[in-house]
Amino acid sequence: MTDQWFDAHLDLGMLAEHGRDMHTDLKSCRGRYQPASITLPSLSEGRVKWTLATIFTEGIDPKDTQAETAPNTYPFGDALSAYKAGMRQLLLYKAWHEAGVVKRMPLRGRADSHEEPGDEDPLRIGILIECADPIEHPDQLEQWVELGVVAIGMAWWHQGRYAGGNGTDHDDPSTGVTELGKQLVKRMDELGVVHDASHLSQRAIEDLFALTDQPIIASHSNCRALLDDGDNPQWQRHLSDESIKEIARRGGVIGLNLVRNFIVTGLDPNDPKDRPSISAAIDHVERICDLVGDRDHIGLGSDMDGGITADDIPAGINTPSDLELLAQELSSRGWSDEEIRNFRSGNWLRFWGW
Repeated sequence: MTDQWFDAHLDLGMLAEHGRDMHTDLKSCRGRYQPASITLPSLSEGRVKWTLATIFTEGIDPKDTQAETAPNTYPFGDALSAYKAGMRQLLLYKAWHEAGVVKRMPLRGRADSHEEPGDEDPLRIGILIECADPIEHPDQLEQWVELGVVAIGMAWWHQGRYAGGNGTDHDDPSTGVTELGKQLVKRMDELGVVHDASHLSQRAIEDLFALTDQPIIASHSNCRALLDDGDNPQWQRHLSDESIKEIARRGGVIGLNLVRNFIVTGLDPNDPKDRPSISAAIDHVERICDLVGDRDHIGLGSDMDGGITADDIPAGINTPSDLELLAQELSSRGWSDEEIRNFRSGNWLRFWGW
């Protein structure tokens, strides 16, 4: 396990649906979001051996003639269309699993063994639903779990049927967890599905803390305090100090997000060379550790190629093989070999029991 990685957030299914050949090298992979950083071979080369592979769907306004439709989109409020969009990605992962391309992992704490994967072993995945709208009703959740879902974030950017996302109006009380969302929280707890707070509105996060006493993760989130706090128009996308401490208190883990404007603010979005430093990314790691008083609740949740390109992550990181630069930065700051191993994979593996 010394140099293997657990990446808690990769949009593999979405990338495949957008035309990327996930089974070839980066130069040949085609599809959207170029230059690319993620394919299955590139993950293997970078020794990423575990991931939370997402089901990423996006609601669009059917009246918006400028809205871009894609296989992973659905009209707002159309539960059946959302179900179909999400299920296509879930069935893709099922096909990959059956073909031996990936190995599907069980719910938290239910692994039969804890064998370290070998170099030739397939990528081990737990499936994370990023926005619960594809689940038509909480009573349907068991079907998704049987096909490999281990974690759910109830909303993405927009207002969803289950909760408000981080792009919603904080002053609107309806942006918390909805009545249907409360039913989903209860059903998730009954089945052992983990809650992901990364895209929830501030109201929804606070509601979730009140609705469950179970561990909560933030699969791909950084520190609000290092991103202009409340002066940042996208402040809800980032975790408050209080949320960070509560997630850690419950035994959860937070995944460092490598998207460039989630590391520092003020970058030129039109300049692919204006990328944050690796040091700036690790500043978020150190702040989380300082807040919670240990180095046990932090890992990687890169979101590499999650609707972005290799130009949108820290300078020097272009492929999974470059993740070693994160470990080198931690070493330069006095982290021990064991602490670095835990950041790579150990903290996430301890949480999931894989």
